[in-house]
Amino acid sequence: MNFNTNEKINQVSENTLVIGIDIAKHKHFACAVDDRGRVLQKSFPIVQSRIGFEAFYERLLTLKTAHEKQEILVGFEPTGHYWMNLAAFLTHYGIPFVMVNPMHVNRSKELDDNLQTKNDQKDALVIARLMRDGRFSYPRLLEGVEAELRNGATLRSKIQEDLNALQNRIIRWLDRFFPEFTQVFKNFGKMAYAVLEKTPLPMDIQGKTPEELLFLYRQVDGMKSPQLPKAKQLVELAPHSIGLTEGLVMARYEIATLLSQVKLMQAQLDELTVQLTELAKQMTDYDYLASVPGIGDVTIVELLSEVGSLTQYTHPRQLIKLAGLTLRENSSGKQTGQKRISKRGRRKLRALLFRVMMPLIQHNLAFKALHEHYTTRTNNPLRKKQSIVVLCGKLLKILHALCNKKIYFNPDQMMNDFTQLQTAA
Repeated sequence: MNFNTNEKINQVSENTLVIGIDIAKHKHFACAVDDRGRVLQKSFPIVQSRIGFEAFYERLLTLKTAHEKQEILVGFEPTGHYWMNLAAFLTHYGIPFVMVNPMHVNRSKELDDNLQTKNDQKDALVIARLMRDGRFSYPRLLEGVEAELRNGATLRSKIQEDLNALQNRIIRWLDRFFPEFTQVFKNFGKMAYAVLEKTPLPMDIQGKTPEELLFLYRQVDGMKSPQLPKAKQLVELAPHSIGLTEGLVMARYEIATLLSQVKLMQAQLDELTVQLTELAKQMTDYDYLASVPGIGDVTIVELLSEVGSLTQYTHPRQLIKLAGLTLRENSSGKQTGQKRISKRGRRKLRALLFRVMMPLIQHNLAFKALHEHYTTRTNNPLRKKQSIVVLCGKLLKILHALCNKKIYFNPDQMMNDFTQLQTAA
């Protein structure tokens, strides 16, 4: 048991009224216990409304007086977004609250009755007793710029998902009516969209010269210099297309509709990215994060929206744990299991670190040298994916140091550290 857990256990004393709440959409259930886990109040409902919250607050005061308690500690598992309104209400009245891991709740609910029964009343009691044992975490409600970044980054992620879905629908359309299109355009760039806007079907290209196609594509907004080789390929492939030739009126309407939606979403995405970047620049961390070559504005926005200011973390291990990059091992007796990352943390943060690390090990000399060292060293060489995991943790340590020490990234210093690492090896 570590010191942090001891500190949490000490927070629940004989003077503490412990309230466990099972969160739901319309009606929560709460249960009150003391520091020994004895039930002081069986589960009772809390309606998700102003009247329901006010009634809950009055009951808390009544229980506090009836059982002669001086302190109240409320806890719940973060079920979706339904807990946020209650958390804001508790914050307004100055009532401390904590979070309980849903996985701990699921694995603890059979301890009392040895049954797999699940209901709101039972879960509320399980949550309260986990709190008594110090098995909770302290949440931090985002405020100001950090709250704006979190909401904006979530919206940006949803728009990007919708945009990807639209592109998949365009690919499905092409597979039916112009399958040869993907031989010319591997990705959806400006010219690809111009072709779909002006000449979506093979019959629209047949009989035209490459120069005539270029003239058409230049009429599209933002398309200044279409590529002649691409136009020549289209002219060659169009007469031999195996695309469908029936239902073309609605096919044209469908692709035009999809393209208009893509343009709208892309414009929204660009505008939102600009706004989020301006918000990120208001945080003191921005300049230090931006000093690392290979980390752009979008990465900084996503990082700050996931973890908030890096200065709030006393040690980089907290960030590594938050990303789910801590190592776990299954060993027993003489058998030593293979170490793997726990993946107990923010999935988006972990995915962001992997996306960032790929270009870093290609273009950042310091990270590239470290990656080569880890994968080629004589003693315990790492596989490429293992090396990337280690470097993700290294990146978090560097970013944490930059923001807390208020210094800019120095590639020479990192290369000196790498030289010392090689010498020690």
